[in-house]
Amino acid sequence: MLSRTQRRLRIHRRIRKKVHGTAVRPRLSVFRSNAEIYAQAIDDEKGITLASFSSRQLKNVSGTKTQKAAEVGKTIGRMLLEKGIQQIVFDRGGYLYHGRIKALAEGIRESGVQF
Repeated sequence: MLSRTQRRLRIHRRIRKKVHGTAVRPRLSVFRSNAEIYAQAIDDEKGITLASFSSRQLKNVSGTKTQKAAEVGKTIGRMLLEKGIQQIVFDRGGYLYHGRIKALAEGIRESGVQF
């Protein structure tokens, strides 16, 4: 029997076989902890992080964790647009596309970045 974390990592490895980021279309990787959510845009060809943001960096934002995730999505979306990146590959990190992950993705779409 696999633990929840082992199951997520197995799914994440399966996703990573197919999802690959470039400088033009980076991979947006998501990590979700119990309290926070983190997102970073990665160019896998060079192995560098182009932009990153997390809910820990939000100042004076109150609300549910889902609302904070949506705000993180909007902020990282703006950061990507400032760098001239308009398309990304979304790497949900083995998490279900539901709740905070979905809120983050919708926040990114609201800012104008396409998946």
